[in-house]
Formats: sequence, C-alpha cells, structure tokens
Amino acid sequence: MALEALRPLAYTIPLTMPFSVESLSLFSLIAIFLSAITAGAINSVAGGGSLISFPILIASGVPSILANATNNAATFPGSIGSIVAYREDALAQRGLLIRLLIPSIVGAALGAVLLLGTSNAVFNRIVPFLVLFATLLFASQQVITRLSRKVSAEVMDHRGVSRAGNIWGILFQLAVSIYGGYFGAGIGILMLASLSIMGLRDIHRMNAIKVTMATVINGVALAYFIIQGRVVLPIALLMAVGGLTGGYLGARYAKRVPQNIIRGFVIVAGLTVSLWLLVRPL
Repeated sequence: MALEALRPLAYTIPLTMPFSVESLSLFSLIAIFLSAITAGAINSVAGGGSLISFPILIASGVPSILANATNNAATFPGSIGSIVAYREDALAQRGLLIRLLIPSIVGAALGAVLLLGTSNAVFNRIVPFLVLFATLLFASQQVITRLSRKVSAEVMDHRGVSRAGNIWGILFQLAVSIYGGYFGAGIGILMLASLSIMGLRDIHRMNAIKVTMATVINGVALAYFIIQGRVVLPIALLMAVGGLTGGYLGARYAKRVPQNIIRGFVIVAGLTVSLWLLVRPL
C-alpha cells in the first residue's frame, strides 16, 4: 500500500504539532498527489499552483501551519530547476542579486519565525484572507505590472537602477520576504512589480531575479520549518514527485490550453477556497 511505503519516513523528524500521516486515507493521499500534479502544471504555465495544492492539504486533515510548511517543501525542488534555467540572465544581474540577498534572507527568517509563533487556531482565522490576498494578486497581475511601469516612468531614470530604486527595492524586498516566509503565495508578482518600479525592463532578467530570490526566501523558511519539525516529510516527498511530474506535463501540453482559461480556473479556485476556509467549522 502507498501508506506503508511512506511509513519509514513518517518519523524522520518529530513533529511538534500533533499529526499522524497514518490518519490520512488512501483517497486523501491520491487527492494530495493529484493536486501537486495540477499545481506543478499550472506553475509551469501561469503560476498560482499553491492556491490548488495548499487547500487540498487542509481539506485532507493536515493542520494549516503544517500544510503551509509542507507545501513550501514540496514546491522547493521545482524552484531550483528554474534557477538553473535562468542562470545566464541571473548572472547578468549579479550586482542587484547580491543587494537583494540580505533582505531576502532576513525577511524570510522573520516570516518563518512569525509563522511558527502563530497558534494553529489564529492561523486558521488568518489563512482565508491570505489565500484571498494571493488570489487578488494573481488576478490583478497585469494591472499591477502596468501601474508599476507607469510609476517607474514617472520617478526613475532609465540609465539603470537608480539610488532611489535600490533603496526602494531593498525595503520592498524585505517586506515581500517577510510575507514569503510567513505564507508565500504571490511573492513572484510582488517582486516583478518592484523590479519594474526600480527601472528594469528585460522580462527574462526580471524573471531570473524573481526566481532566484523566491528560491532563497523559500529555502530559508524551509530550513527553519524542517529544523522545527513542521514539515510532514512523507507528504512533501509525495507532492514533490507530483509537482515535478505536473511541471513536465504542463510545459509540454498545457500550452495548448489558452492561458486566460488557466488563469480563470486559478482565480475561481482561489476565491472558492478562500470562502470555504472562511466559513468552514474550526
């Protein structure tokens, strides 16, 4: 059985919150795996996959803080692969990457500590609004991009990233990283907007910086979650396999589906999930 295969990993790191992988049914494991495949496919095309996989973990009975940390762990391998793909564009902006590195590390650590300092009961009340915020970010991505470019045209020069742009970027990156360490969904949209205001225009280099910083943020938070025993490793491994599978399938086949349809599906799913999380009995 699938559950028996996962059993040896169940107690690798003791969880500090009461939860047993054995409490999950085979149906729940299948649902989690399929949600990870779906999330991986969506991330490869439009982003927003966490809005699918995270609520499935909660619906399966995983406590919300553990679900958040485990979802982070499951998506981390895919982000490393993205760094490899963008390595040349990232190296072209190594100076800016170095400047954003410290606020990313510090912010992610603060966010992760803040998350684990939040009780599960309080997080359950906050999480519907976090999902709603991430969904609205995803839905407003094009508007945010246009506004950020307008602001950039008004206040920044275009000879490169100005001093004001650097100060803005560092402070905003710190705020985004705190949010990323705490929850994380939507940080890519926020970082692209910030980079646009800073004066960057090359979308490939912007994506390279975004992917690198997102990996740093997720990696720092994940390291703390693992040390504190808040990652359900068997589920994270199961989801990682599903996410990588979905990423491959999405990159290969999902381009046949209009991106607007995929985006619409994610937005409707996110709004539905946020409403369900809000009204469900705790």
